Amino acid sequence: MIRTVLMSGLPDDLQKITVFMLKHQIAGLPRNFELVHEAFTGGNSDLARELAALGARPTQSALDQLGLKHRLAGHCGVSAERLQDETLKTLTRLSDQLSLGLTQKRAFTNSVEGVIRSIREDVSVGIDQLLGELDLLSSIARDMIKAETALSSDVAEGLDSLNAADRAIRAAQAAMKRDHLTRLANRISLFQTLEEVHSAASAAKPSALVLIEILDLPGLQHQYGDEAVSKLIKGLAGIFRKAIKKHDFIARIEADTFAFVFDGINADEAHIIAERLFTTAENNLVFASETSPGVGGLPLAIGHAMAHEAADPTSWLAIAKTATILARQNPRQPIIGYKPGQRQVA
Repeated sequence: MIRTVLMSGLPDDLQKITVFMLKHQIAGLPRNFELVHEAFTGGNSDLARELAALGARPTQSALDQLGLKHRLAGHCGVSAERLQDETLKTLTRLSDQLSLGLTQKRAFTNSVEGVIRSIREDVSVGIDQLLGELDLLSSIARDMIKAETALSSDVAEGLDSLNAADRAIRAAQAAMKRDHLTRLANRISLFQTLEEVHSAASAAKPSALVLIEILDLPGLQHQYGDEAVSKLIKGLAGIFRKAIKKHDFIARIEADTFAFVFDGINADEAHIIAERLFTTAENNLVFASETSPGVGGLPLAIGHAMAHEAADPTSWLAIAKTATILARQNPRQPIIGYKPGQRQVA
């Protein structure tokens, strides 16, 4: 009863996710919540089907494998941590083996010095005793060579393991910065780019951030289905990627939002680029929606803002988001440039 009362105050999506995790006895880990959230709201029908196929009580291993397959950031982070642990274990093992090899070399050196000292102190040492000591040295040398050979092999295998782990870690880190559906950069990558670009931006060296939001994405999913909308988003990502230059930055930062960063352009040029992106999408994606019953282009809202007009990267993104909200509220003016201060709309 208490659980039902608590659930009733949650937003619909969060309530569905929480109920699903409780029903299927999925541990309340952040990466599990991300997985279920993506399956429910991320527009990835393949992920939703595969999660359902895991059954009533999926194991954590199965959930992690599914998260890695679809390159979800939380699961890629876990993978990177595991690889780092394996790397540390490999380095520790190699260190122990090198220490053992050094100990054996010291023992052999001490034995040689002992034989030499014995001969010098007692020149009357018999040939039999001398041969016995030399046999001992020979035996120690053979053992040391075997150990060195094994160590060389272990070091080579360890280096291979470290190289493989390094490649896997790099791949996991790269996956954490990519949107799993479109393979574009994601929100993490966008923030890194905003920090780099904003720190170098000025009125003389301007940079622009453009946000493009698909209007009423949940309505489109309800009308056309998740799979069709996923294909639509992939198609739109491809259209946008081809419409900009190779060095321009593009990311999918939310289920319904794409972000672009352009260096060396002013606000007027940013508005022209936004118009071109809007027209490109409109010309290539034509259909009817519940909000726009007539056949037409995909309903979009576009906002843009300049880096040097924002105090920091977070403010830059917030200003562009505000412009997008204004554009969303005014269908007759779907492209708006927002400026802080008295003259807010460009």
